[in-house]
Amino acid sequence: MIFETIITTQSIAGHSHIAPMGIREESGVVILAPFRPSTTLDNVIASGVAVQNFCDDVRVFAGCVTGVKRDWPTVAATMLAGIRLRDCLGHSELKLERIDEDSQRPRLYCKRVRDETHGAFRGFNRAQAAVIEGAVLISRLGMLPREKIDSEWRYLSIAIEKTAGPIELEAWGWLQVKLNDHFKTSKK
Repeated sequence: MIFETIITTQSIAGHSHIAPMGIREESGVVILAPFRPSTTLDNVIASGVAVQNFCDDVRVFAGCVTGVKRDWPTVAATMLAGIRLRDCLGHSELKLERIDEDSQRPRLYCKRVRDETHGAFRGFNRAQAAVIEGAVLISRLGMLPREKIDSEWRYLSIAIEKTAGPIELEAWGWLQVKLNDHFKTSKK
């Protein structure tokens, strides 16, 4: 099973990086598998630390994958020398245990060293889920055929039209602009 979360890391120089990422868990171990090249990959390898953030503001997902907004407020992690999203509902501090190398998508096996809850999770509405799926789709524009993208986008739009509030509409708008720009550029 893949869980869509936000991973925060820092470079050795202290530069923050925020990235949506699907993670897996096996026997209590968190597995990150970023595609190369990846700032998250570089930061985790260099520092040995990442933070998994549990966030219900879907603008973070959409803002990061579109580049519209990548800087979200962060604070220091509690136990490890890392950062977490200030406004997340909870977070897990992760320590790198081992790496399975791969030329395209290495696997980073991380141990949870601290879990904290900062707020209650009330669940995602359909529009929030659609924005997250839309963000995943946007992150794969160069990998998927146009027909697949169009079909998925139309289906996800139904949930936006029926259940979105202002936050989801803002996030969806960022994704829509990115999608439109991609198709304009790919036609040239």
